[in-house]
Order: sequence, then C-alpha cells, then structure tokens
Amino acid sequence: MIEEISGVLVPADFKHKKTFRVRFNEVDMLGVCNNVVYIKFFEEGRIQYLKHNHLIPPNGIFSDGSLFYIVRNVINYRGLSRYDDEVDVFNRVSFIKHSSYGFEHLIINNTTGETIADGSGVIVRVDPATGKSTPLDEKFYEVIQSFEPNVKILK
Repeated sequence: MIEEISGVLVPADFKHKKTFRVRFNEVDMLGVCNNVVYIKFFEEGRIQYLKHNHLIPPNGIFSDGSLFYIVRNVINYRGLSRYDDEVDVFNRVSFIKHSSYGFEHLIINNTTGETIADGSGVIVRVDPATGKSTPLDEKFYEVIQSFEPNVKILK
C-alpha cells in the first residue's frame, strides 16, 4: 500500500521546518528555481527532521551499518521561486509500516507566501547482507509517535 498525500497541506500541519535560500546555480535560464531542486530540498528536510529527532547515529549517517533506501518520491509543483528567494520546507512522517515509513513535505516561498510544491516520499530499511527489507527499530516508532502523535501506524 502506497500512501498518498491526503487533502491540502498547510504549514500548521507540520512541526518541523527547514529554511533554504535558492542559490544562483539552482535557477535555469528563465530565472526560476529548477524543478529538481525541490526534490533536493525534500531530501535535506528529511535528514534535518531525523537529526532533530535524534534518529541519526551519533557518529554520523551510515555509521551504524543501517541502510535506508528511498523507494518513492512524489512532487506536485504549485508555483515557483527565483534566485535568492527564501523557502520554508515543512516535513513530517505521515505513516510507519513494518519496514518502511513515509514523509510528507510542503514548500512555501517566503517572498510571496505562495505554495511552491508539496510531495511525499517512502523510505525502506534494508538489511545490508541480504538486500531485503528489515523491520524498523522500536525506538523509531517511539520517537516518531512522540513527535508526531497523529502518525498512522500500519504494522
């Protein structure tokens, strides 16, 4: 079962936010932020969300031998941003299953207040030896449920 974004997302739906400034190398010849950059903002938002919730190992990402694969990225483009615009990227875990979990994202242009994009992603924990999905740790469920009381648990 793949979770889709349900309804219209607004900043109040989220507890985590990361702010970015659109850099010169991220705009195209029309002066707008290239669409692939928003996926990068989603990714960095996910990492910062996990850091905020102390779910990155103390010695850094990948240091504990755990592997996580992004198996799905969905993005809906709603507006645009330009060089030097500041954008807020809102992130939340929307569901947790046995070995996977889903994020939802919202990007708001601080210059215009416009919704730039929304989207979602699915991450799967993988056993490095077998390459197969493996259960998430109970700590993951506990931490996320504490931070996101409305997260759907679909074990």
